[in-house]
Amino acid sequence: MVTRSGSEEVRAYLPPPLPPNPPIHLDGLQVLLEQANQAIGRLDGLARVLPNLALFIYAYVRKEAVLSSQIEGTQSSFSDLVLFENHQTPGVPLNDVQEVSNYVAALQHGLARLRDGFPLSLRLIREIHGVLLEKGRGSEEDPGEFRRSQNWIGGTRPGNALYVPPPPAEVVDCMAALEAFLHEERPDLPVLIKAGLVHVQFESIHPFLDGNGRLGRLLVTFLLCAAGALQEPILYLSLHLKQHRATYYELLTRVRTEGVWEQWLEFFLSGIKQTADQAIAAARRLLDLIEQDRKAIEDAGAPASVLRVFQLLQVRPILNVTIAAQELGLSFPTANSALESLQSLQIVHETTGRERNRLYAYQAYIAILNEGTERGA
Repeated sequence: MVTRSGSEEVRAYLPPPLPPNPPIHLDGLQVLLEQANQAIGRLDGLARVLPNLALFIYAYVRKEAVLSSQIEGTQSSFSDLVLFENHQTPGVPLNDVQEVSNYVAALQHGLARLRDGFPLSLRLIREIHGVLLEKGRGSEEDPGEFRRSQNWIGGTRPGNALYVPPPPAEVVDCMAALEAFLHEERPDLPVLIKAGLVHVQFESIHPFLDGNGRLGRLLVTFLLCAAGALQEPILYLSLHLKQHRATYYELLTRVRTEGVWEQWLEFFLSGIKQTADQAIAAARRLLDLIEQDRKAIEDAGAPASVLRVFQLLQVRPILNVTIAAQELGLSFPTANSALESLQSLQIVHETTGRERNRLYAYQAYIAILNEGTERGA
């Protein structure tokens, strides 16, 4: 549609309501759809037998937060986030790490609301956005409120932008139509297909002044959990989208200009399958590492305090003695001795070289979760 921004005419995109018309041809996607569903089933099945599911969710949520924020330009790595959460100074600007920390909080808030029976709705989407932009960068961009001004992607103004979403007067109607589609029973549209359609539609509407990309990626996980396709939040597309960023943006554009929904869905389903397989492999590697190190501790005849600190490292993979003592109710000398024992077993490594306020890192564990999140990767 043609609208105005200041003194110039602007061509803004007004996405037709879902589902697409003409209808999507799913025949050519059936094999890939089945493979993606099987990969999700394997991942969900693995989650049910993990000895410490909460640990894996804790770690994987943070990896997703880092990756999704990196797509938006932050430089924070998994290690930076862990340092920030332990009240240490990361190696990147604090705003970058605050943005990632907000993402973790937004995901946790949305999942808690869904588990309490709250529907995936515009109200919940606004709530999640409010948490996503609560602190730091973007906090002045109306958190939790649909935009009341024109935004754009690329260029210096709407008139020379690469993409101009619907005018602000159209946003509420567009989002209401998207909400209706979310709640519509469509046996002809499998949940993964529906998730792929919803993601593109949300990105096309771009209903907020900031945070649309991160929230659009979160919506995929929320929709799969709300539909029962996943029991736990352990599937995230951000690594796939980061690795294929140019193709991702090209397909978003071509869906809007050419209606190539089938090509987008092929890319989306391939990403689901690859991401699920990667998550399965990462979970198994983490389990093998933890079991190997636990056995080394037991074989060394270490006291129980060493094993307790080792268990804490699985949710706080960078630790100092004070935090270990406080978290576990140990004396400072006992916590210090436990960390030194873990260092002698080469399970942790001291990272500062200082005599005081030393930091110990479970580096092999961090390395698995850091894959793909390294700065510049």
